[in-house]
Amino acid sequence: MTQPPERAAGFAAYITVTAAYWAFMLTDGALRMLVLLHFHTLGFSPVQLAYLFVLYEIAGVVTNLSAGWIAARFGLTSTLYAGLSLQVVALLALTQLDPAWSITASVVFVMLVQGLSGVAKDLAKMSSKSAVKILAPTTSGGLFRWVAILTGSKNAVKGSGFLLGAVLLAVFGFVPSVLTMAAILFLILIAVVVGMPSGLPVGRKDAKFSEVFSKSRNINWLSAARLFLFGARDVWFVVGIPIYFYAVLSDGSEAGNRAAFFMIGTFMAVWTILYGIVQGLAPRILKAASRTDVQILALAKRWVGLLIIVPAFLAGLVWLVPEPSKVLTATIVLGLLVFGGIFAVNSALHSFLILSFTDAKRVTMDVGFYYMANAAGRLVGTVLSGFTYQIGGLPLCLGTAAVMIGLSWLGTSQLKASENGESAA
Repeated sequence: MTQPPERAAGFAAYITVTAAYWAFMLTDGALRMLVLLHFHTLGFSPVQLAYLFVLYEIAGVVTNLSAGWIAARFGLTSTLYAGLSLQVVALLALTQLDPAWSITASVVFVMLVQGLSGVAKDLAKMSSKSAVKILAPTTSGGLFRWVAILTGSKNAVKGSGFLLGAVLLAVFGFVPSVLTMAAILFLILIAVVVGMPSGLPVGRKDAKFSEVFSKSRNINWLSAARLFLFGARDVWFVVGIPIYFYAVLSDGSEAGNRAAFFMIGTFMAVWTILYGIVQGLAPRILKAASRTDVQILALAKRWVGLLIIVPAFLAGLVWLVPEPSKVLTATIVLGLLVFGGIFAVNSALHSFLILSFTDAKRVTMDVGFYYMANAAGRLVGTVLSGFTYQIGGLPLCLGTAAVMIGLSWLGTSQLKASENGESAA
């Protein structure tokens, strides 16, 4: 059956938005790895490294809270263009960092630039995720399938960015790598502006900022669960694991640093890519098309409970065997890959539930509020990652992750299959 013209145009717009989002996330992943590894070699402590990303996450909280209203008021294409433009500016600004500056001045400058990058990322993310709700099929699990594919592919691309950033740093150095990414992203921005078809909402003048705060019990509890879920990931992912692996893998020489950069970047890339692949497969893994509302919510509670086991086990193992060894490192890697698979299913369930709980009129508002909670979780996890690693090493990072997953389970347990006509499927 031939699609109506407006549906075909909308689908083309969704494809364009998604492709731009992939390009953005490739640079986002690469930039994070470049900043983390470059400033670690300059002597930054774990807490100082965490500070570099704090404003990035704070900006995410503020941006997501307001991006829903901005998109509702001015349209989804406006937020996408703004996100891509700001990322180009952030990349160019980062090249102006002077090695002669003090550590304090460097930290403040990079924090500000990372904050700008955080605004850019969440503007682009909200545009893509909201487009799914508007354009996805409404039958046979179409919404779950489309959002899982978008989110999974995005994370696979970001994982490739981690590896790209580590390789660029080892081969070309910091400034040439950042300049190259800025140039490529600028060309993509031009292509998107020129080639963007119609099909996405253009905004409504009567949109009020107060509408971003959801009155839905399900959306509020799901947002709380999301906060702790992503905090539990970033508490070991942002600073703890990269620095732990660097200490294990590098002998301090330039050649040793390069080898460590490549191996750390490879692990972060493989973890994120596999995480993205599992996200994309989540509807099939869960057989979501044949599930009822009650069954999907029961699965959400079951999978987050299962996730607690992995970091708790790894925390105990690293605490009992404090001296690094090949066997211990291999076990940690394997355990974190298992964590990534289970985490991916949880994330896919959340991404489906937020779009199923909202409606097309409020989608940008509710998605923005939900990702505000997501960004708040990353902020908490980022701060705790540097803090817990500095005072208690990797065991405390992983133990904190287990506690936060427990809190996510409590939030998930409050979700109901229906609420004032809302449906989970």
